[in-house]
Amino acid sequence: MAPPRPALSFSPELLLKAHGGGLGVRAAVFDVDGVLTDGRLYIGKDGEAIKVFSTLDGHGLKLLARGGIVPIVVTGRDSPALRRRLAELAVDHAAFGAADKLAAAEPMLAKLGLAWSDVAAIGDDWPDLPLLTRAAFACAPPNAHPEAKAVAHYVTTAAGGHGAAREFCDLLLMAAGRYGPLFDAQIGMPDGTAAP
Repeated sequence: MAPPRPALSFSPELLLKAHGGGLGVRAAVFDVDGVLTDGRLYIGKDGEAIKVFSTLDGHGLKLLARGGIVPIVVTGRDSPALRRRLAELAVDHAAFGAADKLAAAEPMLAKLGLAWSDVAAIGDDWPDLPLLTRAAFACAPPNAHPEAKAVAHYVTTAAGGHGAAREFCDLLLMAAGRYGPLFDAQIGMPDGTAAP
């Protein structure tokens, strides 16, 4: 029996855009509320924020890091639940409670030696616009504000909190030529190279 091949595909034009310029995308910036979550906020009786995260999105962030693309989170909110989730996913670069997301992102990019031409970003609302308009490749989920969707190079088919971040990760990995090898390694191909 022939080994399985990846079923996911994107158009060649989209893959070229998602690759970015030069050496390609080396980091991806994620918003949280509306991207890694569905954007709704649940507040407990004691005032604690309760967030719901997709395991698909979480695995996408892990795969992105394994594929050599640094995941970065820049969010306007902060919560113990979010910090715990990012720790579980080994996301080392994050800014919490960022009123100015551009001011929060730029020092992280500088520390990593990256320019905006090396970065992709996904966001859903006005606070994300400075990141989306500077990134080499910008994405928004379909539940995003119209202004975020207007500046995005791609609007995911999956909604925020329901696989949008995973779709973004898969697209970036495929554009970088790393999706196939990661898939093959997962199914146990001996050399980790893409299936024929």
